[in-house]
Amino acid sequence: MANKLAGDLRKGDTFEMDNTVQVVVDFQHVKPGKGAAFVRVKMRNVMTGSVLEKTFNPSEKFDLAYIERKKMSYSYFDGEDFYYFMDNETYDMIPMNKALVAEALNFIKEGSIVDVAFYKDSPFSVEPENFVVLQVTECEPAIPGATAQPGSKQATLETGYVIQVPLFIEEGEMIRVDTRTGEYMSRAN
Repeated sequence: MANKLAGDLRKGDTFEMDNTVQVVVDFQHVKPGKGAAFVRVKMRNVMTGSVLEKTFNPSEKFDLAYIERKKMSYSYFDGEDFYYFMDNETYDMIPMNKALVAEALNFIKEGSIVDVAFYKDSPFSVEPENFVVLQVTECEPAIPGATAQPGSKQATLETGYVIQVPLFIEEGEMIRVDTRTGEYMSRAN
């Protein structure tokens, strides 16, 4: 397994620390006027999502963690505890519990293509495409001529996610949503 010095860590690097896998969210090299230099690292546990900030000696060594990503299709929910995803190459079904997929469920429906991240052959997160097209299933009626008016209203999407949309959007319309921010982007063509 490859080692990396704390002083060489960069944003997006994944490494093992205390039997957990961390991803670097932010880092800062600090050289105080007196004393030794150190590295301040903000990191997120890839399994639990908890964020931690810690300082390290630049010469500390960490084992790099290899995260594998696979394109998979969301197949179905078993009605109990598990959501099933199909590997698009092998057609294997991978079960994942709700805690691992909860955030992604706002933007995926059956058949959606997602990225599933694995560490040592264990899936730990689901990431939908950056932009998805979803149907508005519930919202207040559109206001005629509202295309030039500022403002927004709440709308419920087919996944159950509630989003702010412009006043001219109507129930039944298909819209593009940015899954990274959870915001309305445009009408879908």
